[in-house]
Amino acid sequence: MGSVPSGERSRGIGALVTGNLLGGVAVASGIAVGGLLLERLGGTSVAGLGQAAGVLGAAVAAVPLAGVAARHGRRRSLALGYAIAVLGGVLIVMAAVVAQLVLLLAGLALFGVGQAVNLQSRYAAADGAAPGARARTMSIVIWATTIGSVAGPNLSEVADRFGRWLGLPGLAGPYVFSVVSFALAGAVVAVFLRRPAAPSVSSASAPAAPASAQADGQGVASARRVGAVAALRWAAADPAARFAVVLIAVAHAMMVMVMVMTPLHMQHHGMSLQLVGVVISLHVLGMYALSPVFGWLADRIGAVRTACGGILLLMAAVALGFVAASAGEGSTLTALALIVLGLGWSVSLISASALLAGTAADDVRVPLQGATDAGMNYAGAAAAALAGPILAAGGFRAVNVAAAAILVPAIVAAIAVLRRGRAAGTSPVDQPQGTPAAS
Repeated sequence: MGSVPSGERSRGIGALVTGNLLGGVAVASGIAVGGLLLERLGGTSVAGLGQAAGVLGAAVAAVPLAGVAARHGRRRSLALGYAIAVLGGVLIVMAAVVAQLVLLLAGLALFGVGQAVNLQSRYAAADGAAPGARARTMSIVIWATTIGSVAGPNLSEVADRFGRWLGLPGLAGPYVFSVVSFALAGAVVAVFLRRPAAPSVSSASAPAAPASAQADGQGVASARRVGAVAALRWAAADPAARFAVVLIAVAHAMMVMVMVMTPLHMQHHGMSLQLVGVVISLHVLGMYALSPVFGWLADRIGAVRTACGGILLLMAAVALGFVAASAGEGSTLTALALIVLGLGWSVSLISASALLAGTAADDVRVPLQGATDAGMNYAGAAAAALAGPILAAGGFRAVNVAAAAILVPAIVAAIAVLRRGRAAGTSPVDQPQGTPAAS
């Protein structure tokens, strides 16, 4: 494929940024009231199932959406994902009207697909970026989530009043806003993400993308079809790819484990709900607000080195959390720990995603990205499920110790990459070692 004119490229990035912004508004607006709606229909004991359903929905959808992207292009994959999220929002509103818990959980699972789409949009941004600007391009799309994450919850009260004006039950209105936001995000992607990106790695042996993928917006399909399992097998044999896959899953798991237990820890020590909200908001800002800075850093000094910095930040976060728990109160230390945790997650996600996006084998890149995002969400769901029993058994210190233990596989994988770089006498980079068998 030839290079893409700068105007076309800018339009495509603008579509991804706008879609991610609208998708972030939709996700955050719904999450803000999802637990309350579940509690109303099923009681306090099931209030936590909403987040689990959404995370599992995102995990299950990640691999199929990557398959659609590989066969038909990013535009169709992202638009389909947003359409599924719209359906989920409609089912949630219907469940609120008929007071049906099972329907509500099904809707929340489909609604969670929107989060999977927001995540995969970063890979769409990287498809046509030059190697020296890949991480920065991805980080700009991720940064758009900051606006959505902050604006979404603040729209909940207005949206609830609007829903009541329409005659809907309380707490259904925010999901009406979410449906509209997801629909607009899908429309923007479908209309403006049209031209394929220039290949990020030049290779005479790389197979040409089918015409259907080339016409469908940043197509990355190849002549051979590779499944998620085969892509993960390929990554297991390449130290840099293995490091990226492991770090994304590990960073997300430990972030979720600590984040979901922090409000409980703070309330157990008499801190107000208002203070809890401020700390979580600062954590979310840490996750997204500095994304462009970390993208620039990954392009400047290398994705592997930047990822190692992310590991150090994550280690610092759990150390601060342990100290805060040992202090018995320490709201300032707790807030600092959550901010550093968000920063560590952001650095790790951006740098590791840049490593995956730099994989030269076209037939493995997209399936591997989908499998990685699925693993990321499965790991987060497992960590959230384990966090409660760990907190009950050993307190917030035990939660931070467990989170530190989760980080060990990423440290081992990082050592393997750095050793390979030293043995070769060069900087550690993600050079593929072959392509997997089709599955």
